[in-house]
Parts: sequence; structure tokens; C-alpha cells
Amino acid sequence: MKALAPLIALLAAGCATTTRLDAAGDVHDLLVSIRDNDRKAFERHVDRDALKRQIEGRMVRETRSSPAPEGLKALGYAFAQPAAEMASAMLIQPHALRLAAEHYGYTPDQPIPGRLAIAGSLKDLGERQVCVTRTKGGPCLLTFTERGGNWKLTSFEGELKDLRAGLAAAKGGS
Repeated sequence: MKALAPLIALLAAGCATTTRLDAAGDVHDLLVSIRDNDRKAFERHVDRDALKRQIEGRMVRETRSSPAPEGLKALGYAFAQPAAEMASAMLIQPHALRLAAEHYGYTPDQPIPGRLAIAGSLKDLGERQVCVTRTKGGPCLLTFTERGGNWKLTSFEGELKDLRAGLAAAKGGS
């Protein structure tokens, strides 16, 4: 049995690599759609419903952990769903994500990494999910989930203020 352990580990690593390579193509396509401000291509790589649920969940968790009085917390819970809807519509846009990416050091003068480079930067989360981290082994910023043969953005764990800043800068530059 001990002799099989390295083989099992190698097979598991191979599956993880295959998953990351598979996802990398769609992550690359999303990056190109962001760079080119191509809304149609962007929407093919975004699961808005999942993002809305994730943003709403974040708002509820933040409200729950807030030191605010219970009456104010009740308002926070009541407005979480409509606020998530509005945030998704306004903030999950190619230009907002492009400017958030620039905040993290990805600027228009840099070429978009190829599929292999992207695959190397993805963390396999299992359950047909991968995520992008700012640093190797760091926390997930963007999570992609395989949906019907395509990998879609399903979670944004970065700072929402970075998306708001991207939106404000895009409006100011329009």
C-alpha cells in the first residue's frame, strides 16, 4: 500500500493540473473581455446570480458581526438583497474589474498571461472550483466554478471598495 501512495498523489496532482488548465482558458477569455471592455464576452464568463448571492451573504455576515444596535442590524438584513442586486449590476462590469485589477498591479501595458501561466496561478478548490490569489498560497480573490462546460466567475473576495473605485474612475473618465 505504501508503494501506491506516490502513484495516488501523482494522479491527484494530475487531476488538479487538468482542472486548472481547463479553467485557465475561460479565465484568460474573461481577462481579454475585461481588457477590451467586451460586455457580451464578459457576461459569458460571469455567473451574476452566484455573485449576487455571494455579495448578499457578505453583507449579512458583516451586518451580523457589526456592533450596531439590533434595530440597525434589522435594516441591514432587510437591505442586503436589494443592495446586492444593485452592487452586482453596477460593480460587476468589465471597466470596474479592470481598474480593480490595476490597483493590484495588472496594468494595460502588461500582456495578459497565457493559459499555462494562468493555470499555474490558480488554486484548485475541488468541487469543480478554482480561485485566483494575489500571492501564491494566499487567500482567494476571485473564484471560478465550472458550469455546463464553462468556467464562470462566481465569487469576488477582494475589497468591494476597489470595485467602487473602479466604477468611479470609469465614470470620471467617460
